[in-house]
Amino acid sequence: MPGDSVVGFAPADWALFVVTGLLLLAAFVWRHGVQRIFLALAARERICAVSLFLTPIALRLLLLPHHPVPTANIYDEFSQLLLADTLLHGRLANPPHPLHQFFETFFVLQQPTYSSMYPLGQGFVLALGRLISGTAWTGVLLAGGALCAGCYWMLRGWIAPGWALLGGLLAVAEFGPLCQWTNSYWGGGSIAAAAGCVVFGTLPRIREYGRPRDCLLLGAGFGVHVLTRQFESVFLLLAIVLFFVRAPKSIFRAAGYSALALIPVAMVILLQNRAVTHSWLALPEQLHRYQYGVPITLTVEPLPTPHVALTPQQETDLRAETLQHGSGTDSVGAFLLRLEYRVRYYRFFFLPPLYIALVGFCFTLRRRRSLWIAGTLSLFALGTNLFPYLLLHYLAGVTGLFVLVSILGLQKLCTLRAGTEIAQVLIVLCLAEFAGWYALHLFETPGLYGILRYETWDAINHEDEPKKRTAVRDQLATVPGKLLVFVRYSGRHVYQDEWVWNDADIDASRIVFARDLGNEEDKKLIRYYGGKRRVLLLEPDGSEATLSEWDN
Repeated sequence: MPGDSVVGFAPADWALFVVTGLLLLAAFVWRHGVQRIFLALAARERICAVSLFLTPIALRLLLLPHHPVPTANIYDEFSQLLLADTLLHGRLANPPHPLHQFFETFFVLQQPTYSSMYPLGQGFVLALGRLISGTAWTGVLLAGGALCAGCYWMLRGWIAPGWALLGGLLAVAEFGPLCQWTNSYWGGGSIAAAAGCVVFGTLPRIREYGRPRDCLLLGAGFGVHVLTRQFESVFLLLAIVLFFVRAPKSIFRAAGYSALALIPVAMVILLQNRAVTHSWLALPEQLHRYQYGVPITLTVEPLPTPHVALTPQQETDLRAETLQHGSGTDSVGAFLLRLEYRVRYYRFFFLPPLYIALVGFCFTLRRRRSLWIAGTLSLFALGTNLFPYLLLHYLAGVTGLFVLVSILGLQKLCTLRAGTEIAQVLIVLCLAEFAGWYALHLFETPGLYGILRYETWDAINHEDEPKKRTAVRDQLATVPGKLLVFVRYSGRHVYQDEWVWNDADIDASRIVFARDLGNEEDKKLIRYYGGKRRVLLLEPDGSEATLSEWDN
């Protein structure tokens, strides 16, 4: 965005420089006093944990005037919200609708039951949020607070209290109010990350103390991860086994107690399988893929055909998508190229100043614990690379280890000449970056929208808000009575932009969304409701979504 000065800086750039300068000045003028206060606070574990739990929640609530409660927009989100609504109805699955062909939609089974394909973890969090406050987003906020507090607790098992508190603050900055996990309903990133923190926090405690309670916590953390991210739990289990490979007695002790915590998890999974798929062993997602196939969205070739003229930027974008999603035939070369491309996604787990700390961590790999950390991260990287596309919550389970890598890297820098000063500057830069972006959102004005689009990994920018959905929602709220809304797509419809989503009890809902299957077919659904619903037509593919009376 063009600035107001001769060097091209806008007012927000100058504000960020001023904030950074003040933090640097405070760090060096009052650093000894700040360090004493910081270390005294770090020694009080419960106060730190509670504070880190509440801080990201409070910071996000302060942004509500400019960034209200998120509106669901991605089909994964609607499926997770369906699961939450199903649980709030006191069941694990819903009976199939007799005219289910009108309600076919992404990631939702229609037969043998009407159910989300997802495991229970994120759905339970969203249901808990609705029980507490009436909005599912409350559960998302609680999960984000649990992630930051859990990260601190995990680090207490690996490093000194002061460094652990610093790691907790970095978690707030990276995965707190501005994180996409906090501002959406899908993936279960925060809850899976919190579960991973519990797992990785118990491992050094079990090895050092061997307490039964730590083993039970290990099972509980692993169980929550299984209920949220089933596929990646295989890699988490392998990481646990590798940690105890040199202490076989510890692993048998841990396995015995952990099994007690995993028994109810296994029972819940079996019950959901039976309720949703009518088979004890068939997972809902497994049945969904059998019925609908794997949702691959890319069908382009790795290189454009000779007669297609593309700009250099289009060629770059096409190659990038091909590397991310795969190109149909998955050779070893394609696997490695995709892995190389996906490295850039790991920036999500590091604030830019911490890239230097990452270099410092590389010099700690002579230690056994650092090798295990690097091996676990590599295991997740290689394992998730088997899947045709990568989403950040696939890696959520090792979020705590990414923070630990940053802290160990900073510790290594402190052993160098002038390294302590370098580490302090990096920490201040991290806090300044977060404070700068957060302040821009907190005091947001329309003139800042052009700046905010340059914020990396931000999920609450105005350009990303589902304005069409909120407009339709507000318009329908003004129409009295029960409604039946047929959704008609145009020939240029992007199929991922799905509008047919319903509650767990379709027929009891005030608003029912249905696919437009043509007038003759649509009349079957209208007759089914016996004229008790006002019938509307929604056409969402224009510059604005159009809502009108259904014309028979």
